[in-house]
Amino acid sequence: MMTYWNQHGMSGWDWFAMSIGSVLLWALLVTIAVLLIRNLSRTPQRPHQVGSPPPEQVLADRFARGEIDEEEYRNRLAVLRTDGSRLTEH
Repeated sequence: MMTYWNQHGMSGWDWFAMSIGSVLLWALLVTIAVLLIRNLSRTPQRPHQVGSPPPEQVLADRFARGEIDEEEYRNRLAVLRTDGSRLTEH
């Protein structure tokens, strides 16, 4: 029988506690590894609308850059300010 620093051998309960402790340690390590891998491999997602400029501002910016002309700006602005029913009339 093995002896330790206190000159006593391990009883059945000691072996049981050591076995359960080892299983719990490995379960904890595997859980940490899985969570770490999932967190690091996750693709960053854009915030849903947090910090996004309002549609009217985006439209005004496009007009200021010359991407759309005044007529298109006014038409799109009118659609944005209504309930959107003009979009389905075509």
